[in-house]
Amino acid sequence: MSLTLTVDGPRWRAHLGSVAGANPGIVPVAKGNGYGFTLGRLARKAQWLRDRGHDVTTIAVGTYDEVAEVASRWDGEILVLTPWRPFVEPLDPGLTGRVIHTVSRLVDLEQLLGAVPGSRVVLERTTSMQRHGMSGRELWEAGEVLRRHPDARLEGVALHLPLAQGNHLGEVNRLLTDAIAADCGITSVWVSHLTDGELATLREQYGDFTIRPRIGTQLWLGDRGALRVTATVLDVHPVDRGDIFGYRARTAPKSGHLLVVSGGTAHGIGLEAPTGDQSIKARAATLARGGLDAVGFVRSPYSIDGKQRLFAEPPHMQASMLFLPHGARVPAVGDRIDVRVRYTATAFDRIVVEG
Repeated sequence: MSLTLTVDGPRWRAHLGSVAGANPGIVPVAKGNGYGFTLGRLARKAQWLRDRGHDVTTIAVGTYDEVAEVASRWDGEILVLTPWRPFVEPLDPGLTGRVIHTVSRLVDLEQLLGAVPGSRVVLERTTSMQRHGMSGRELWEAGEVLRRHPDARLEGVALHLPLAQGNHLGEVNRLLTDAIAADCGITSVWVSHLTDGELATLREQYGDFTIRPRIGTQLWLGDRGALRVTATVLDVHPVDRGDIFGYRARTAPKSGHLLVVSGGTAHGIGLEAPTGDQSIKARAATLARGGLDAVGFVRSPYSIDGKQRLFAEPPHMQASMLFLPHGARVPAVGDRIDVRVRYTATAFDRIVVEG
């Protein structure tokens, strides 16, 4: 009676090993909901990769609040991707030596090293993302700060690049020129969202640098064929045209069946974030969905016999109601049906790793 993620264990583990093997210095990213797997499971799986000889020495989390959960299941270094700020709660002293702080402002670098002189830091250089980071001039000034704090450990420079398609190497080369000119001892580059080809070129061009690719989606979700999400059919009700149903007393548009299935807003079902697709086709689809919603027809992520079925009404907290038209095969109570989800926004009741 749950929303379940079933994992083909051998296939998933083979994929993890393949990605780790192809990316020396990989930094597995475990943040948020753990890409649907939970943070704890990803931390254990990163440890599994390390124990099998892969070049995995650091795991990245999104925020300081995620450090403790990962640290208890992973014995290596932990990079915090969100830049350090003065209002961050002090770390457990036992974790100080394992945590690497991302620092994106000069004032924060001064305050962090003033409070914890031996801190390990990565300096973030602003990119075309325009989210966090220092300018080239500020990197140079950061070098001056670090020289006044000889106990600090500079772990490199971080570049968080956009997801947009296109070659990033021109931008990376320009930014690394700034980092080298800062003359503060940078020897490692922590990068996100570069292709395998771009990473290979970067290693060739900067042979004296250690390239640390931060990889999340490609690692954990790169082989979707190893993952299956299913929901349980909880109830089935025949309806005729005009019958009233649901919280909002809607009427059935025609004869068929109402299915109550597991999975609702508490799991992330029916909650949609903007996709970023700016095409005319995508905008038209959004308008179409809005029109369907006005009359009570919205395509759900639930599929029966390979066809996505319609929500009969907006999802509830832990269950959803679907409309199945007359003539379609009607599943029985207890049957499982497929669900297409956005893993980074879904909380599963159960995660089953088979094999």
